[in-house]
Amino acid sequence: MDLPQTPRGIGLAALLLAASCVFNAAPAQAQDAIGLAGVEARYQALGQGGAGEASRQPLLLEVDLGASPGYSLTYDSAAGMLEVRYAMAFNQLTEGWSWQPGANPEVEDYYRFKFLPLGSRPETRGEYQGEDKIGEPEKMRVEWRYDYFLAFDNLYDFYPRVVDDEAGFVARIAASPEQAAQWQAPGRLRLLALAHLTSPYVAESTTFWKADHAQPRDFTLKKRYLVGVLDEIRFQDAGSGAVLARVSPQRPGKP
Repeated sequence: MDLPQTPRGIGLAALLLAASCVFNAAPAQAQDAIGLAGVEARYQALGQGGAGEASRQPLLLEVDLGASPGYSLTYDSAAGMLEVRYAMAFNQLTEGWSWQPGANPEVEDYYRFKFLPLGSRPETRGEYQGEDKIGEPEKMRVEWRYDYFLAFDNLYDFYPRVVDDEAGFVARIAASPEQAAQWQAPGRLRLLALAHLTSPYVAESTTFWKADHAQPRDFTLKKRYLVGVLDEIRFQDAGSGAVLARVSPQRPGKP
């Protein structure tokens, strides 16, 4: 897992799914997606040695669009098409185990693994009396946050690697103005990632910020990763459960 330090955007040629590729799936599929609670449970199970089953069964994970600045919706009324875009240029996993220091930046990325956010859970752990500024005692809060991600290194099974900050997972969905307005409402569209986990299955990092006078809180951030291979992206209507579009690998993926 090696790559040169170059925080350049990952360029991905946009994949456009034509109207002929848009189809509906049974609403029951909506119940199969794993939300944050399921991700936490799976992470805990894997941390306790439950990797055997996880290595064989695919997971359908709901991506946290609230933590996804690259997500956008644009409606072309003349064409009657809603473009759904999830830009991946800055979803690079910067943990040490993702580095590739020897990489040639013209043909490969410094950060091997990419990520999709799966949700966050804040936790308040009380407070204590502190005095960061002499003579001014104050209450210091103790807060933790757990951020969960899917980490994968097969992004270019889906797209050729090009320099384009706007590139990512893209679908064009046939829609009337009324349908487009519904799907553009917050929370109406879901992005689901189908993946299967591979060794080491999970990873974690911890960052701590000590309370001071300006920011009277101790803050611990835990980043937790399910590590695997991305098999498919789905854009789904949260109301009906219908899958409006799928983005599949354009070249054979990893086992």
